[in-house]
Order: sequence, then structure tokens, then C-alpha cells
Amino acid sequence: MSTDVIAIDAKPRERTGSRYAKRVRDAGGLPAVVYGHKQAPEAVTLDAKQAVKQIAHGARLFRIALPGGEDTVLLKDIQFDHLGRDVIHVDLERVNLDERVVTTIPLRFKGDAPGMGAPGAVFLKPVTEIEIECTVGNLEDFIVLDISSLQAGETLHASDIKLPHQYKLLTDPATVVAAITIKKEIDETDEAAAAAEAAAPEVISERKSNDEDQDA
Repeated sequence: MSTDVIAIDAKPRERTGSRYAKRVRDAGGLPAVVYGHKQAPEAVTLDAKQAVKQIAHGARLFRIALPGGEDTVLLKDIQFDHLGRDVIHVDLERVNLDERVVTTIPLRFKGDAPGMGAPGAVFLKPVTEIEIECTVGNLEDFIVLDISSLQAGETLHASDIKLPHQYKLLTDPATVVAAITIKKEIDETDEAAAAAEAAAPEVISERKSNDEDQDA
């Protein structure tokens, strides 16, 4: 259970818009909007270095102090730059620790999969997070998925994740979250398809034959 809520430095942001947001970022801030609990949305500036570090570690729940009072907030949306690398804006929702919320939570993989010892084995993780519903006070930074028994050719689905009893899985249970496949088999399949395509006879239409006769 997440008992400690991380404090993030914040201050009101009087001006909004892309031009002013860039100025905030250039000065070491991270533009954000706080909303929820039937209060008017509030534009704020977070300490970028502090906030991005916590977000990168998987934190989703924060405590911010503003002139109007202190709020517990849940990270609801992250905007990245055009390269998908730097965080440029976040949306934060006011929450209470005892209310239930819908959010995404990152997956972390634990253990050494024995299937990775097979020649050409490739570990696949098609998704990096799942959607769940839980009380805010029980929200973890991440969910651990044990892959210590995963063999080559096997697949784990969202339904295989052992969630805390307070959690409700909202992601489709059939969603593939981890798998081990053999690269050689993939290559052989691709090569066979390419060989079959190369061996296929060229189909020459009657129109093409007539065109060739005319050219002659």
C-alpha cells in the first residue's frame, strides 16, 4: 500500500498559452493544470526536475501546496515534446485517499525467464502498463509480474497478473503482456514467404501481350 504521498513544489501560474509555457520550461518549471472536486481548473508550475524524476520512477500520486491550500493530486495525463522524449505538460486531478479512481499503472517484470535460454529467444512486452480501478490510498507506483516460469513459446495475459485484492482490472484480460518467441522461427517464416513470392509465376494479362505485339 502507498502510505507516503510525495510532495512536489508548486506555485500558481498566472499566464497560459504555448509562449508562456515555453518560458516556464526554460526557467526550469513544468506547466501543469490541477482540476477536479468541482473546483475551477488551476494553472500551476511544478519544479520540473523534481516532478519528472518522480514520474520517471513510476509515481502517480503527489501532494502540492498552493496559496489556496494543500491538495492531494493524481497524475492523469502527460504530454511529451514532438520527439516523445521530454515531458512538457501534465494534468493533475484532485483526489481523496479513500475515493476510488480509474488510472493506469506501470508493469515491472521480476525473475529470470527460463525460456530465454533457448537459441534465438526474444522477450516481448507489448504493453508497459494496465488500467485498473482502486482506492487512491492503495495505489502503488507499479505492479510486479513474475516471469520466472515463462518458457519459450509461452504467453502471459493481463488475467495472469496477480493484483492486490483492492484492485479491479479494467484492461481486457486477454491482452498479451509478456511472451517469449523464437527469432529463428520468425526469420524462417519470413524467408519462406519471400521464397514463395519469388517463385510465383508472373501473370501476364492479355492486354499486356497485345501491347507487346503492337510495339513489335
